[in-house]
Amino acid sequence: MNGHMRKRPLGATGMQVSELSLGTWGLSGEGYGPVPESEQDAVIERALALGITLFETSDAYAKGDMERRLGRHLPKTDEVVVATKIGTYLNPKLNRKRFDPQFLKSSAEASRDRLGRERIDVLLLHNPSLQALIKGEATATMAELVSAGVARSWGVSAGNGETAAAAVDAGAQVIEIPYNAFHTRVLVRIASEAQHKNVGVLAHSVLAYGLLTGTWPSSKEFPTEDHRSERWTPDELRRRVLHLNALRPSAVGQITSLRAVALRYVLSHPMISSAVLGPRKGVQLDQLIRDAGKDKEYFPEGGRESLEARVRSVGAKP
Repeated sequence: MNGHMRKRPLGATGMQVSELSLGTWGLSGEGYGPVPESEQDAVIERALALGITLFETSDAYAKGDMERRLGRHLPKTDEVVVATKIGTYLNPKLNRKRFDPQFLKSSAEASRDRLGRERIDVLLLHNPSLQALIKGEATATMAELVSAGVARSWGVSAGNGETAAAAVDAGAQVIEIPYNAFHTRVLVRIASEAQHKNVGVLAHSVLAYGLLTGTWPSSKEFPTEDHRSERWTPDELRRRVLHLNALRPSAVGQITSLRAVALRYVLSHPMISSAVLGPRKGVQLDQLIRDAGKDKEYFPEGGRESLEARVRSVGAKP
């Protein structure tokens, strides 16, 4: 790795990670449509060259192939950190969640083998239900896997505030949550307790699946293989595109695009350990690296607060 990137502590895990990380769901070809294998390889290698040291994946992405691909490309050093998620039972007809101890243990071992690492750096439960966390078997198993040396740390990828709060209460060392300028509720819900316990926070959906790049017309349509074709109704999408006007005044000086505004908003929160990005091409990754900037401050003084006030004024509910 010859790039230089700001690093942040991953909570109390003892790991330092790059403030930008490479998420691999979109890169796997799931969610947005196929990505050539040569491009997948190129993006991973480009991320390493630019100084990214945290790579986020799941045993369910391309049925484990993304873990194998990362295993082939990533150096086996403590400086490079891999976060992977387990808890999805891959069924030919319909995938389903499983968080029983036996399944989690076998999944963790399989992920470790595919990644080719002595220990999985960050092992996350993949979108468990609140009930699965309250039951306690899954979280106890994850702690056991850390004690057994299968993983260095454990946590939860949570889709809502209640589940994230339950994960923090259960002792999760790392939490992965959706967080962007239009979606702050989960972090607000857990902020006090997570800060008190020094939990590492990974933020995904940083660009709201591309919405916050500001490049879509209000009539944007997506192909059927793209998950966004079912994410918003036409009326919802039109409303969300209009809400982008709240971000535009922040695109000044060194902040040259709405994409940069959105990324810097996430990075400017002191609790975020790393922003998980999902580029599917090397050029997209290069753009995001530039958007993060090199200044010590992500916004001018008061810029973050002004942005938040404008978001509220247009009727968005972050």
